[in-house]
Amino acid sequence: MPESYSFSGFHREHLPILPQEFRLVPRQVREDKVYKDDPRVVRQLEVLRELFDRCKSIIVATDTGREGELIFRYVYNYLGCTKPFVRLWISSLTDKAIREGLRNLREGSLYDNLYLSAKAHSEADWLVSINSSQALSLATGQGVFSLGRVQTPTLAIICSRYRKNKQFVPQKYFQIKVSATKDGIAFSALSRNRFDDLESATATSSPSLRLSFSSFGFSPR
Repeated sequence: MPESYSFSGFHREHLPILPQEFRLVPRQVREDKVYKDDPRVVRQLEVLRELFDRCKSIIVATDTGREGELIFRYVYNYLGCTKPFVRLWISSLTDKAIREGLRNLREGSLYDNLYLSAKAHSEADWLVSINSSQALSLATGQGVFSLGRVQTPTLAIICSRYRKNKQFVPQKYFQIKVSATKDGIAFSALSRNRFDDLESATATSSPSLRLSFSSFGFSPR
């Protein structure tokens, strides 16, 4: 939280909030207006610490991708672990794929750039969210507003669709429908184009359309 970097409350002079170094802490929960480490997370981290201390090396089997790599590295760095680790990199959870992946474990250092990419992405999200949320809240002076890189555009899309739905006004339109019969088999087709008035639709339904169907042996009506 911003308080971890000595930024308490919302103040214009604090913006932009740009920590010199980001700090890792367990997931926080709020108790009596104060954020504290989630006890369940702390217990799980202690389990991992014990396992790390007992092992000689680590096989990283988190999701293959940027976020999976970040999860492991955050835990690894937070616990101050220095044990060597290798990477299980698979795209399927079948027995065959897992066995093949375990036979071809890769050096963990090969994924350093993947980790750095995920870390930069995570920190950028934090910077955008903290600064934009505080800036908007201070600018409006009407309470606390939450903005985020993903959250805000998603809400904007939902609100836009909601407004369009509420403002929708039914309009009459015309489409061309062609019906034909050949050897006792009925066939019909509906135009993709929509026309604002009957005159435009009628003008489009020209002899060229009838000729096109006649060339296939149909008799349009």
